[in-house]
Amino acid sequence: MVFSSMCGPLLLSLTISRATYHPKHPQPPLDSTLLHTVHLFLKPPPLTFTLSPPPASTPLTLKNLLTFLALPEPIMVARVPGLFLFIMCQSILVSVGESPPSRREIRIEGDLVLGGLFPVHEKGGGVDECGRINEDRGIQRLEAMLFAIDRINSDPMLLPGVSLGVHILDTCSRDTYALEQALEFVRASLTKVDDTEFICPDGSYALQEDSPLAIAGVIGGSFSSVSIQVANLLRLFQIPQISYASTSAKLSDKTRYDYFARTVPPDFYQAKAMAEILRYFNWTYVSTVASEGDYGETGIEAFEQEARMRNICIATSEKVGRSNAKKSYEAVIRQLLQKPNAHVAVLFLRSDDARELLAAAARLNTSFIWVASDGWGAQESIVKGNEVTAEGAITLELAANPVPDFNRYFLSLKPSKNHRNPWFREFWEQRFQCSMGGGGGGGVGLGEKPLPPCDKDLQMDKSKFEPESKIMFVVNAVYAMAAALHNMQRSLCFNTTKMCDSMKPLDGRRLYRDFILNVSFTAPFAPAGSETVVKFDSQGDGIGRYNIFSYQRTADRYVYVPVGEWAETLSLSGDLIRWPREAPPTSQCSDPCERNEMKKMQAGEYCCWICTACEPHEYLADEFTCSPCAPGQWPTDDLSSCYDLPEEYIMWEDAWAIGPISIACVGFMCTGLVIWVFIRHNHTPLVKASGRELCYILLSGVFMSYAMTFLFLAKPSPAICALRRLGLGTSFAVCYSALFTKTNRIARIFSGVKDGAGAARPRFISPSSQVFICLSLISVQLVMVSVWLLLEVPGTRRFTLPERRQTVILKCNVRDSSMLLSLGYDVFLVILCTVYAFKTRKCPENFNEAKFIGFTMYTTCIIWLAFLPIFYVTSSDYRVQTTTMCISVSLSGFVVLGCMFAPKVHIIMFQPQKNVTNHRLNLNRFSVSGAATTYASHASVSAPPVPTVCNGREIVDSTTSSL
Repeated sequence: MVFSSMCGPLLLSLTISRATYHPKHPQPPLDSTLLHTVHLFLKPPPLTFTLSPPPASTPLTLKNLLTFLALPEPIMVARVPGLFLFIMCQSILVSVGESPPSRREIRIEGDLVLGGLFPVHEKGGGVDECGRINEDRGIQRLEAMLFAIDRINSDPMLLPGVSLGVHILDTCSRDTYALEQALEFVRASLTKVDDTEFICPDGSYALQEDSPLAIAGVIGGSFSSVSIQVANLLRLFQIPQISYASTSAKLSDKTRYDYFARTVPPDFYQAKAMAEILRYFNWTYVSTVASEGDYGETGIEAFEQEARMRNICIATSEKVGRSNAKKSYEAVIRQLLQKPNAHVAVLFLRSDDARELLAAAARLNTSFIWVASDGWGAQESIVKGNEVTAEGAITLELAANPVPDFNRYFLSLKPSKNHRNPWFREFWEQRFQCSMGGGGGGGVGLGEKPLPPCDKDLQMDKSKFEPESKIMFVVNAVYAMAAALHNMQRSLCFNTTKMCDSMKPLDGRRLYRDFILNVSFTAPFAPAGSETVVKFDSQGDGIGRYNIFSYQRTADRYVYVPVGEWAETLSLSGDLIRWPREAPPTSQCSDPCERNEMKKMQAGEYCCWICTACEPHEYLADEFTCSPCAPGQWPTDDLSSCYDLPEEYIMWEDAWAIGPISIACVGFMCTGLVIWVFIRHNHTPLVKASGRELCYILLSGVFMSYAMTFLFLAKPSPAICALRRLGLGTSFAVCYSALFTKTNRIARIFSGVKDGAGAARPRFISPSSQVFICLSLISVQLVMVSVWLLLEVPGTRRFTLPERRQTVILKCNVRDSSMLLSLGYDVFLVILCTVYAFKTRKCPENFNEAKFIGFTMYTTCIIWLAFLPIFYVTSSDYRVQTTTMCISVSLSGFVVLGCMFAPKVHIIMFQPQKNVTNHRLNLNRFSVSGAATTYASHASVSAPPVPTVCNGREIVDSTTSSL
């Protein structure tokens, strides 16, 4: 009983057949007596026990083995580990018999042999060990290993002079069955028989009919539960193992699995990715379903840990047993339905469990949003027949590059050519639902109906072929083992073109620790530029990332749509996902609180709460507490803390800035056009009569007024603020100083006319005098602004409105009243200009420019009278206030251009006949006060110039063009 309890998990049944050879020293026939001494190589001293002769037909089970084993119970308990003892005994007995005739395997001899474990069949129901052929995870992966072995053996650069063989077995997707199969890999380590000890009657040496192959390393298994069981066995014999699909986190424990490596990452990365997906969609209340065994249980345990870190609650956690009973899956679905608010179910299931769970949900006419691990992945076989139930599922799959060479290899396979794969005929029958006849896989289809014969010209359709997702990892695992053996050969063998004695027997411990764990190479068949590297970390785990798929309906069919990936961080395109009910589903116990609300928990319900609003200036110290922010601060968007309120100002791309900038740019172009026209026609009578010097000064002021728009829209800084103060008043001072000088000159001229014949010629009416007067007036403004800058140093300040505490405006450190007071001098000039323009409004035709100056000043006054109230009323909105200021300044420039220069430009460009010298004769009196003016007919162009006169007296000696 003690032995049975120790070896209970390993109950295997083997039958001993008679030996077909005779030992050199005659002994009784094996069928009459079986008396063999077995030496167990334990710690010294060695332990010896005997086997009693069993009947010839007695099956060797663990129970019968205990009957035959004459070993004292105390010694057994104290000295012999149950697992090791059973394996030793079983292997010795198997070594003298033949393999069961029903056994299928692939044996290809070579200098070095790699074992392979693949789920060629699904697990059977009830007492059956094996079920139907596993087309993708079984046949494709198996052929991927054979494909890789072929490529390696044909590569002269990899393991030169050494051929690789294989010994591939079927696990039937069961860990117990896989362990029984894996005993074949250790037989060579236990049954080392010297053939020279046995001779045949003719004197020749005996040849063993079932000589076991010495295994250098094992590729597999697929399921984590299989790899764990096999790893426990192989470590006893120091046989390295590289898995291509086992992702259980347990296998990273090197204290227990010290000869195990894998080309895939452990499940805790996948669990983290699944938790981040839930948080991405804000699914905080979910159910979980796991397969019994290491893959499902450790995976869901890692997920639950990651979920807790992200405040995701588990509504219910279920497991799928190994009974394969439909009722057990339906019972799980019914348990999930007990939590109606948990619309999302997280699945860590093996592929067959996932398929059965979907079928159970379909039978119960219900569905969930499934978030599934790579056990589901992107396999069509899982959702086949249950597409509606699976719609909306989010699945993960290890990211892998396609292997086009393998695809071509696999599609070229036919039963008539593929003789090394004993399961291929069965696969062919199942895939095409036909019968191959004798040696096939059965001959009956679904519903036990006879299958039609297979067409000999039948071949796989490329359009319907879907490469299995882990083909790359199988190929990488084989190449990793080969690369390690290659490096070992180079290290141990002087002649690297063949096997050397240093590698016989192969040191598995050194192979694993010194070569497998240190292997690093570019993945074979990787796309150009991908730079995919195959290597292992210190725990023997592979490095990888996950692709994320959404199973959705597109047009007339259901497909897996790639929607993102996870590589340490989540990258997901939610807009690519089409949900069954259009809107993204929710999965919360309680509705989520608003951004400014805290949770008030209900007693006994961790994930259920009542939301209570925080004050606008409060942040969430935690999910359950609102705390006020300090003055001048505001809660962050997620209300996790407070931050200094950012400074707002008008950005260049704001709509409030685009309008003023556009107006200013138009003004720049118009001003530039006027300047260009005046410079081009600088010596024409009209330009001369306009007072060229003052016109250019006036245009420079207009240009400055447009430039002020950019200063007012720029981000406030001490330099910008200083330029604003300087530029605003100065631009107006330049404009209105020039206009004032013009109107003052005209007024003084006509004032002399009124005084009569004895009046002296007015002083300071020459161009140079006019420029000096204008610049003197401008300098007054500059002095005033300079004093202002000294008294009130330019700077910026943060301004917050009481009613808008969350907004901080970056403004110049100047009061609005101070800004307007700085314009007092300009207002004074405007008033003077307006007065003089009004006084000179009835000048003769030669001086009718005063009329346009009057229009300019009247319009300017209207603009500023409208601007001032708007400026003060909008003081609460800096955008409106700034925009109003910019537009008003620009409009003032347009008024000057339109009223003063547009008529001149029009005559210069479109009425050049008027841009000539007019000679006027004194034939009548001219009244400045408004009397009618009489002109004589124009003299000939060749007549000498005649001074312009008023009341019979000379006003000014000029030859001007009239407007």
